Amino acid sequence: MSPRSASVNEELRRRSKERLLQAAVELVGERGFEATTLGDIADRAGSARGLVSYYFPGKRQLVQSAVHRLMHRTLEEALEREPRAEDGPERMARAIDAVLGLARDHPVLMRQHMAGLLQAEGFVPCPEQRRLAELLRDTVARHGSRDVDHDYPKLRALLMGAVYAALVPGAPMPVPVLRAELFEHYGLDWELGVPPGTGASGGTGGTDLSRFFATGTAPECGPPVQSK
Repeated sequence: MSPRSASVNEELRRRSKERLLQAAVELVGERGFEATTLGDIADRAGSARGLVSYYFPGKRQLVQSAVHRLMHRTLEEALEREPRAEDGPERMARAIDAVLGLARDHPVLMRQHMAGLLQAEGFVPCPEQRRLAELLRDTVARHGSRDVDHDYPKLRALLMGAVYAALVPGAPMPVPVLRAELFEHYGLDWELGVPPGTGASGGTGGTDLSRFFATGTAPECGPPVQSK
């Protein structure tokens, strides 16, 4: 049997990693962090268990990467959905609604994510988190910030605080109340974004997350590699 080309091997590795990310958000959303093992994630993804440690140092890192993927793709989808909006206030409203929508639609997953951020290691740097940061920084810039380096961390902190407040067990704050406070802070009209009660999702698109994880089908091996 002819060996696969380097490009095919790279594509197979990418899709294997995508399946692990998708399996992580699904299982943690269903069971919680502690009740989900790396073996469970590998089994759901249809991957060998050794591949998990090949791609990720541990479960916490895998789950953070998976949730940051969900967050950045949800935010990206909300910002770019039709009709597209270039003006700053509309994009800021969409960003707020997308993040609050994640807390509303995926409470177990987002609660576990927030708990993980409070652990000793805090944020685990990864490409997914950097993409999320880039989208939020762009949102702040388009909203008219004169100092993005100062205003981006403030937006991030306000969004994290709102998600935490929405998910406190036994004493959650209603998402519309949190939305109103954020909209007031940023001077946004209530009708911007996706106001509560309109029936729209705010960019989260319900519970089917597969579109955020580009696994597809395995590529063909292609023609045999000719030896020289």
